[in-house]
Amino acid sequence: MRSTTRYIALGFAGVMLAACAHKDKDAPLAFVPADTPYVVANLDIMDDSTRTALLAQADAQLPSQLTQLDAAADRLAAKDPDGARLLRALHTEFNGKTIETFAQGAGLDLKGYSALYGLGLAPVLRFQLSDPKAFEGFISRLETAYGKKLDLANADKQSYRKYVFAASGTEMILAMVGKQAVAALLPADASPALLRQALGLDRPQKNLQDDGRLAALAKAKGYQKWLVGDLDLTRALPLAVSGKDPLIGAIQKAHAEAESLKTGEPVANQLQSSPSCATDAARIAARVPTLSFGYTQLDAKHQDVRFDVALAEDISKAFASLKVSLPGLGRSSAAPFDLSLALPVAQLRTFWSAQADAVAAKPFTCPSLTDLNDSFAKLGPAMQKAAIPPFGDMLGLRIALDSLVPGQNSSLPTFSGRLVLGTNNPAGLLAMGQMMVPALTQLKPTNDSKPLPLPKDMTSMLGHPAWLAMSDKALALGVGAGEDGKLGDTLKDPVGDAGQMTRMHLTGAMYLSWLQLMEQKVDSLAAATAAISKSDEPSIDGADGEDSSTQAAADAARSKTQFAAMKSQAERVESIDAEMHIDDGGAVITSHTVLK
Repeated sequence: MRSTTRYIALGFAGVMLAACAHKDKDAPLAFVPADTPYVVANLDIMDDSTRTALLAQADAQLPSQLTQLDAAADRLAAKDPDGARLLRALHTEFNGKTIETFAQGAGLDLKGYSALYGLGLAPVLRFQLSDPKAFEGFISRLETAYGKKLDLANADKQSYRKYVFAASGTEMILAMVGKQAVAALLPADASPALLRQALGLDRPQKNLQDDGRLAALAKAKGYQKWLVGDLDLTRALPLAVSGKDPLIGAIQKAHAEAESLKTGEPVANQLQSSPSCATDAARIAARVPTLSFGYTQLDAKHQDVRFDVALAEDISKAFASLKVSLPGLGRSSAAPFDLSLALPVAQLRTFWSAQADAVAAKPFTCPSLTDLNDSFAKLGPAMQKAAIPPFGDMLGLRIALDSLVPGQNSSLPTFSGRLVLGTNNPAGLLAMGQMMVPALTQLKPTNDSKPLPLPKDMTSMLGHPAWLAMSDKALALGVGAGEDGKLGDTLKDPVGDAGQMTRMHLTGAMYLSWLQLMEQKVDSLAAATAAISKSDEPSIDGADGEDSSTQAAADAARSKTQFAAMKSQAERVESIDAEMHIDDGGAVITSHTVLK
């Protein structure tokens, strides 16, 4: 039950704020196997101001996360009413609280250290307690809100509480071991060895603290030691696909048993796994071996995060030295929203054609992966079609919005901004546009970046004045008053450096406008859905129609709460900048958030 672990982890998110710099034999990382497929942990102690900044962000996100928790409980209610009540009981613990007050009430040490990691793919969350009695009080309150006691069990005199999610074949365990609390999601029939290791009664032969992998990763990538995450797909993917991981096996078995009751298909038939699955999964993982992330700056005004995606050598080599001539890819403008996306079709076609040829030469044989053979078989011809001009000449896309005002009463939004299409053949692209829209034949742009007004019938259709401009590597469209004065400079903006793939700038005000627009669309869809539900013919007692209306109302209420939380976060944002480039090691994605 992945969602359950996610929301339990939310309750302890504030604990991921600090760590011990020296090697403590009882530190969380000392319990983490060196070969764990994934881990998120802290390696150093945060100063008070940094901790306050992270808590403020967590508090801003909390309403949205709790809304999702409620939605998960609603989805679970039909199959597992007890599980739904347990999720709602967890929500009750957060009512009227910040992350800090919740942590204090639960005995969690915000100045302690913790780790979320995998025993195989089974997640384990281990954290330090400041007050063990308060943690016991938290469990008691959780049980009270739940309506009954959690099952109590023992492993070598170590007591723990558990809840079995029968529908998914998993169980959640909660325990206090020494001065640490442990939460884990395990197979319902977890082996004694797995249970002992989750509780920390048995230590791994090699642990991540002594291995030093996370510390080396943080140093190499420039992550601050407050929070570092690492996902090793060369370990995780074969476990997930081969069926050999105990947690995945338990979930698959529960699904097979439910399916067998419906269809009569024997469980054993459904659980058959080919020996080639692990090999095929390892082959895929070798293309994207690892993903990691960490903060690079965090204070009251700044939140900078870096993600690194390791790529196979041939992938990195194909794009690391590529310089895409898309204006704006090298530097964002002052526009409230500015997105530049490199789409070098010629290079992408060569790369993906090679991938399709490789799969055709050596197809996947694992039953759960054979669909990839068909996908790559279709990819080859699609790449050949992409070579046809003017699509084969495309270099990239840029969208810069200077204004966005959501419409009223379901009307379309009004906006002003520029659209830039990078291409090796702008004249050819324009010629195709003129074939599709004959009115454009009136325009005779040259490569001087000079804006030309669109014909009146086109501007009438757009509802705004509009201009077209062309350079030797791009075609640009400006819509809205004053955009003609910006087109020339837009086409002269710096192109991307070698390996540059994406760049984005977003102001908090524009972010809020986007959210308001999305909320309008969701509200319109909800209203249409409700109208359809009312028009459907109900059953004799009218229950079906009533249930549909009730569900629609609940969904609408959750949506409003979700958007309110998101807008509250957006109001704190001054600006967000992000970029992605590929170097010899893989893809690097960075985000820089400035808060008010």
